[in-house]
Amino acid sequence: MSKLSNAVSIHPYFEIREGNLEAFTALMPAFVEKTSAETGCVYYDFFRNENTASCREAYIGAEGVLAHLENVGELLGKFLELSDLARLEIHGSAAEIDKLREPLAELKPTFYVHEVGIELPLG
Repeated sequence: MSKLSNAVSIHPYFEIREGNLEAFTALMPAFVEKTSAETGCVYYDFFRNENTASCREAYIGAEGVLAHLENVGELLGKFLELSDLARLEIHGSAAEIDKLREPLAELKPTFYVHEVGIELPLG
């Protein structure tokens, strides 16, 4: 079993408020820079469709998720001054999701618990 077996992915969707698109997108590189130093990060990317932005991100276990949120907390606060968190999905195993329910409750995420799948070797 690899480290990815307990990976948790996060899928936030931000509705950027009128007039804030430039300021919002200007913050994205700062998120990437801070996240690139995290040892528990598997991948981290931003996407945008007009005034909706999304981040595709995954971490090794719930601990990686919580470490990331602590690391980027100040930047996330700035994002939320410019946008609304329209939706937040957390995907992972039942054991990892259970570790996140209480710490993330304030963000009101939708939790998706892994049922079945395949994990291919990397490389």
